[in-house]
Amino acid sequence: MRTTGRCLCGEIHYAFDGAPLWVGHCHCESCRRQTSSALATFVGVATASLVFTARKPALYHSSPGVDRSFCPCCGAPIAYANAAEFPGETHLYAGTLDDVDRISPTFHVHTAEQVRWLEILDDLPRFAGSGRGTQPDGRGPRRL
Repeated sequence: MRTTGRCLCGEIHYAFDGAPLWVGHCHCESCRRQTSSALATFVGVATASLVFTARKPALYHSSPGVDRSFCPCCGAPIAYANAAEFPGETHLYAGTLDDVDRISPTFHVHTAEQVRWLEILDDLPRFAGSGRGTQPDGRGPRRL
């Protein structure tokens, strides 16, 4: 299966083969600021399977070891990479997929930073932090 995506203006195009490694919602402050939205939905893919088929994105080093890529023309965020924490993975912003309905998120991370005015009514597992090596703090919407 080949999945494709692009930025808003079409300068950046990418493709990857195979199923995503995972799909999830991130509520952390950094992702909110990167996307100017209440949360970011990511598609984790093997970096080795990802190819840029047009112009390559620009990089912003947001913190030590973390690269956030974006289109230098329209500013659309493209991906997140952290080689130390997620070796061999690139996390694409789901909104850049050509067919976003082909994927479905399976979890929420960094819910401790979730904005209070947004609630997603699903039954997915929720992790207060990154979720790596931990059990979920709960499932479904918060109970305020």
